[in-house]
Amino acid sequence: MAAPAVATSELILAPEQEVDTPCLVVDEGILRRNIERMAEFARGAGVGLRPHIKTHKTPEIARMQLAAGAVGITCAKVGEAEVMAEQAGVDDVLVAYPTVGEPKIRRILALLERARVVVAVDSTAAAEALSAAMKRHGRTLEVCIEVNTGQNRSGALAGDESVAFALTVARLPGLHMVGIMTHEGQANSAPPDEIETVALAAGRTMVEIAERIRGHSVELPMVSVGSTPASHYTPTVPGITEMRPGTYVFNDSSAFQYGRLGVGDCAARFVATVVSRPAPDRAVLDTGSKSLAMDPGKAHPGHGYIVGHPEAIISKLSEEHGVVTLPAGEEGFAVGDRVEVIPNHVCPTVNLMDDLFIARDGRLVDTWRIAARGKVR
Repeated sequence: MAAPAVATSELILAPEQEVDTPCLVVDEGILRRNIERMAEFARGAGVGLRPHIKTHKTPEIARMQLAAGAVGITCAKVGEAEVMAEQAGVDDVLVAYPTVGEPKIRRILALLERARVVVAVDSTAAAEALSAAMKRHGRTLEVCIEVNTGQNRSGALAGDESVAFALTVARLPGLHMVGIMTHEGQANSAPPDEIETVALAAGRTMVEIAERIRGHSVELPMVSVGSTPASHYTPTVPGITEMRPGTYVFNDSSAFQYGRLGVGDCAARFVATVVSRPAPDRAVLDTGSKSLAMDPGKAHPGHGYIVGHPEAIISKLSEEHGVVTLPAGEEGFAVGDRVEVIPNHVCPTVNLMDDLFIARDGRLVDTWRIAARGKVR
């Protein structure tokens, strides 16, 4: 039985559909629409779309993105790239993460037998290790320089540091530098009225750095940016050649803060059951931190958005319990009732699950294995 919602049309699973909970259900129609919209935007902006698969980790979805026009995919870890090459048939991969250590380098060499691989670097130590390995094996590896445009995570600092580093890498044997990349995550943390300014500044910085590097007779065909919240801004800067959004395939409750997206744009929901109603103002769902993850809400209080119940707050998570604080007069939430919860941050949420349950017109039609979940090496 499904808990009554303010707008039942917002639910993606029909109340009469039986399902064992908690489970992560994806509306196929919303998913396809999200994929097509971003592909259309990339075409209009004149940039290549190289989506980051860390959000979905699912071969079926990667194939949908490629069919919609993606030029390749982005992965965080070598393990993700291996799965996508083997199970999704992907033949063009950017590993947008520092690849350090001989075990990973050996896996990159094996992956080169199946796909074009570009590896991001941000340190001389990592670049020299890759160079030495490629030289030993008589191979050439395409690399790009990761640039820190303000997120202050990894990446060579934008400006003189990144230009000097790029010129160092360009001289290393066994490596072919093809571009620069950034994750303008600082835009994701900016207030909604500032995100465009921050994103455009990151894009202009990247183009300026690319031109400075090219001024030293280095070819640099790729200038790549990556962020779903900033995806409608950064790629519009002339000179950007590629965009790498990830979350857009599903979207999550954090997207609500920008005013562009709403419940109807969120393809992935946890279907959860009310397992306890110990007090009039409190209910307990069977979705805890082992399903919803622990990311705080940016646009909505609590640990997820309960569809049709915007005033009900998932105020506390333990491993298997989602404690919901209910306002006076809130309907539903009897033991056995079912709700849909939009996660705050869908990427780590997906990584906690084995499968996606696919819904079409309110009915379950398929199950897709999240083949790259847990591939953190």
